[in-house]
Amino acid sequence: MTTHHFTPTHYYNTLGTHEPVLRIAPSDTVITTTIDAMGQDAQHVKVTYGPNPQTGPFFIEGAEPGDILVVHLDRLTPNRPLGEAGVMLSPNVVEPEYVPELAWDANNQDVVWNVDLATQTASLVSPEERLGNFRLPLAPMLGCFGVAPAGGQAISTMTSGPFGGNMDYRGFVSGVTVYFPVFVPGALFFLGDGHARQGDGEITKTGIEISFEVQFTIELLKGEGNRWPRGENDTHIFTVGNARPLDQAVQHATTEMLRWLQTAYGLSAREAGMLLGMCVEYDVGNIYDPAYTMVCKLPKEFLPPRV
Repeated sequence: MTTHHFTPTHYYNTLGTHEPVLRIAPSDTVITTTIDAMGQDAQHVKVTYGPNPQTGPFFIEGAEPGDILVVHLDRLTPNRPLGEAGVMLSPNVVEPEYVPELAWDANNQDVVWNVDLATQTASLVSPEERLGNFRLPLAPMLGCFGVAPAGGQAISTMTSGPFGGNMDYRGFVSGVTVYFPVFVPGALFFLGDGHARQGDGEITKTGIEISFEVQFTIELLKGEGNRWPRGENDTHIFTVGNARPLDQAVQHATTEMLRWLQTAYGLSAREAGMLLGMCVEYDVGNIYDPAYTMVCKLPKEFLPPRV
């Protein structure tokens, strides 16, 4: 159980079988930094290009295809006082007849937010007339993170899949544990795209984009493979499906939850279906990028004991 302090010197815009930046063992903790989606660091200096440059990959000793990589998000802390966010809604979240009203022009440039860690709030630097007192609580989350996909692929950090990627789910916050399928030796874990806050769907193409200091701890479950990312927090377990159209993302997330309930909790397909039918909750992750993200959740209070 070692704590590694890692300072990145370069970043990747794909999740793939890149040369590892650090080799770590299960139960190790890493403290590192990420830059924002545009490639700007803690000093707001552009050090690389976007989209969503990733810190990593981290090679996990002993990880093999078919295993589960367990990532504990111990701490996600914005490390600069300014973030940037889009204002224009994505055309695919409004009725087609309304799209011309979105008015793509110079008035819809990204806005700058003050991020105040002392008060744990974000406020507009140049507030709009009707939003002069607009102040929001911080809710730091990771937008893009995951493992190298199978088959030697290198997949853009603009999208997502079974390996994770640009899911932009506001539930990926400090204290959450995430379970990724392992597709390549060492798993090759990446992370980046920090948001000080974001609404469901990332429907303006961004959250409040900002650089982070991050602490995470790694564990490994041998031979217990899942097919899609899973997660849990204090109150829920959840599964993540990434695909387009949206109903296919729902199918992936729901099927992964059915598998989890059967293998970990000993339920039959009939029993799992009854539980989901009465207790399931769905959250929407990214609905802006090439693959949409849907999250299937179950409150832990309704789960039977694990087998």
